[in-house]
Amino acid sequence: MVKMGKDYYSVLGIQKGASEDEIKKAYRKQALRYHPDKNKSPQAEEKFKEVAEAYDVLSDPKKKDIYDKYGEEGLKGGGPAGGGPGGPSFSYTFQGDPHAIFAEFFGGRSPFDQFFSRNGGGMDAEDMDTDDPFARFGMGGGGMGGFPRSFSSGMGGGGRQMVEKHQDPPVIHDLGVTLEEVFSGCTKRMKISHKRLNPDRRTSRTEDKILEVEIKKGWKEGTKITFPKEGDETPTNIPADIVFVVKDKPHPVFRRDGSDIVYPAKISLREALCGCTVQAPTLDGRTVTVSTRDVVRPGMKRRITGEGLPLPKRPDRRGDLLVEYEVVFPERLSQSAKDTIAQVLPS
Repeated sequence: MVKMGKDYYSVLGIQKGASEDEIKKAYRKQALRYHPDKNKSPQAEEKFKEVAEAYDVLSDPKKKDIYDKYGEEGLKGGGPAGGGPGGPSFSYTFQGDPHAIFAEFFGGRSPFDQFFSRNGGGMDAEDMDTDDPFARFGMGGGGMGGFPRSFSSGMGGGGRQMVEKHQDPPVIHDLGVTLEEVFSGCTKRMKISHKRLNPDRRTSRTEDKILEVEIKKGWKEGTKITFPKEGDETPTNIPADIVFVVKDKPHPVFRRDGSDIVYPAKISLREALCGCTVQAPTLDGRTVTVSTRDVVRPGMKRRITGEGLPLPKRPDRRGDLLVEYEVVFPERLSQSAKDTIAQVLPS
């Protein structure tokens, strides 16, 4: 037997099987009755929210169909419709703003201007019931039920699809990483502050949150890590995504070239001409001996295979270490040295 939980039909004061117009008419009546601006009872706010939730479900054909078959438990993921045997996978949670639903239903206008200013004394919501669901709003030039024509012409799915929340643009932060962190991989903990709505879905509070960013071995500069909807939340928006963009920090010894690392090795003019040996450091703390007997020309490089950074898509493999020679010329030479060099070197 299906456990119905909340009886949304009873909340709106209608029978199961009610038509779309009857559902709209019932919501209008109950929403006006319990709107906190007019109903000052302590329970009005909660009843107003219950009415909005009931309308949110019953005005949506898909939600209504699941509710009719499986009740509130199935609709909200606790029964067959929530993924168990015998029903489709579905999970519903009412996260709407009842005041926004109210404003959308009435086309952004205040219906109280019409209902509570007549005959000098006002009109109780109980008196608003009528066989014509739009009679109290009038059918004059404003469109159906007093709604603007642009709104009423698109009401088919429950009268709310004309107002949509849009997601804010991504909030982007640079995330500096060292070559050692890219070499080994690491986890960075980033503290953010963002606004979250209170249960009334109108006011907000500021919350701190720690986001853990896992830096994978070999990640290249410009890699983006996205945390969906962690931006500020307001009643009218979808929170922005928080995006961290990997940026290489300057290194005191190396510079990066993709998955390769470059080590600038300074050698003297004599070493450049006569051959030299360089002890090149590596990112994991070792040294690699690189010897040459050739004449070293400025900008010449020696490639040490497999001593660079892990490859992003194959972290078990590594790029190369490039030893880039920088020839340091003497600031001055004695005359005898110049004469000797002039005799030895070809013209």
